[in-house]
Amino acid sequence: MDRSDVTLERMRTFVRVAERGSLSAVARELGVGQSTVTRHLRELEEAVGVPLLSRTTRRVTMTDEGSRYYADSVQILRLVEQAGDEARGTRGASAGTIRISCTAALGVLHASRLIFAFQDRYPDIGIDLSLTDERINLVREGVDVALRLGPLTDSSMKLRALGQSRRLLVAAPAYLAARGRPAVPQDLPGHEGIRMSNIAGSDTLTLQGPGG
Repeated sequence: MDRSDVTLERMRTFVRVAERGSLSAVARELGVGQSTVTRHLRELEEAVGVPLLSRTTRRVTMTDEGSRYYADSVQILRLVEQAGDEARGTRGASAGTIRISCTAALGVLHASRLIFAFQDRYPDIGIDLSLTDERINLVREGVDVALRLGPLTDSSMKLRALGQSRRLLVAAPAYLAARGRPAVPQDLPGHEGIRMSNIAGSDTLTLQGPGG
C-alpha cells in the first residue's frame, strides 16, 4: 500500500478508536463488525508506514506517532466537513459535539450552569462533559476543551484565563483545640495541612491581608 490508500473512512475509524480506546465500542457505533474496524486500522497503518495504535487485551492506546497523526487527522476531517458545508451553503451552521474535561468543583459550581445556557443558544451542538481532577492528555483523550485550576503545565496547549479562584486557609475547631491556633504565619510550618496535589504550586501559600 502507499499513501494514496489513506482514505477518509480509515482515518475516521482511527480517530474514533483513538478517542474511545475500544475496537468493539467503535464497531457498535459504526454498525459494523469488529473485524472491519481492525481491517481499516491495519490498512491505514500499512499506508502510513508506522504503528499508530498499541493494543492490549483491555484497551487500545495511541503510540507517539499515533498521537501526532491523530491531531492532524482531526484537523483534516474538520476541513473536509467545512468544505462540504461550504458546498451546500451551510457553512456557519453550528452542529456537532464538543468534548469538555472539567474538574469536579468547577463542574458542580459553574460548568453545568454555563452548559445549559450554551445549549439553549446552540441546540444542535452536543456537549460531552467529563468530570475529573486528574491531569489528562487532551490529544490522547480526544478532548476539545479542558477547564482546570492553576497554571498551564503543557506549553503546547493554548491557555485562556477565565477567572480567578480564591483559596482560604481554614482549620477545624477540633484541630485548633488539639494543636493550638497559629498566631503568625511563621507558626504554620509546625502544623499539618491538606492541599490539592493536582494543582501546580499548591504546596506554596501566599497569604494576603484584608487590604490585599
